[in-house]
Amino acid sequence: MTWAQRIVETLSSEPGQVAVQPPGSGDGFWAGGPSVVHDDGAYWLAHRLRRPVDQGRGFANVVSRSEDGVRFEPVATVTAEQFGAASLERPALIRRPDGGWRLYVSCSTWDSKHWWVEALDADEVAGLPRGERTVVLPGDEDTAWKDVVVHREGDEWSMWACRHPLDGGDDQADRMTSAYFSSDDGLHWSEPVTALAPRGDGWDARGTRITSVLPGEPWTAFYDGRASAEENWYERTAAAEGVQDAFVPVTGPTPRGTLRYLSIARADGGVRLYWEAAREDGANDLRTAFVPEA
Repeated sequence: MTWAQRIVETLSSEPGQVAVQPPGSGDGFWAGGPSVVHDDGAYWLAHRLRRPVDQGRGFANVVSRSEDGVRFEPVATVTAEQFGAASLERPALIRRPDGGWRLYVSCSTWDSKHWWVEALDADEVAGLPRGERTVVLPGDEDTAWKDVVVHREGDEWSMWACRHPLDGGDDQADRMTSAYFSSDDGLHWSEPVTALAPRGDGWDARGTRITSVLPGEPWTAFYDGRASAEENWYERTAAAEGVQDAFVPVTGPTPRGTLRYLSIARADGGVRLYWEAAREDGANDLRTAFVPEA
């Protein structure tokens, strides 16, 4: 069984342990959108906190630390107010080549379906809220960018970003495709190439959002998908294989029910998974499970 099959099987059968509770009970209270780094024996987890739309939506991104990958202590918090944003979505955390840290933040424009992405740079995680800011994906009147995944191999940087089209009106802006970018510094990126797009009229016909990647031959990408606009916020997870700028679905999806934003950290003896899932009361929590080497 491949890594892709084993991971999707784990997600489909394993409820996981709750790593982060939502900021309230009921519909619209979410803890999720994880991005995890396993570095020097510790897990560093960046994630989004969200309230219902009429109470502020995505109000913060939090970066926390854990020794065991399950129990986390917050270290740094950035807020939508800092960015002049209506809401924050899923962040992406990465270690820079010089040992510093970078947090990519997805920001929503007020009274618009437009999103842009900024990077925060600091020498230490605790300094990220005061870090140097750089707009990396500004978007435009036709395109919103958010929910980036960033991978670095030496001086070679790769990014996968979720594109939402704005040129078809608000009723079409929920559609999702995943684009690939390359860079030599993680701040200035190439022109996008579509890496994964919806197919026909299947379960992922409305959107395909890459949420994590595992390098190899082939590369494996895990992605969120949904069939319709009504399934927005209720995505499921599947896997695709290929090269950085061209993936083909190979396994999944997970059973019906919200299971999205999978992030993966390689650790001793296997990989640790983090994802966002719905509770019975309608809130979403952030969960984790460990998958050992075969």
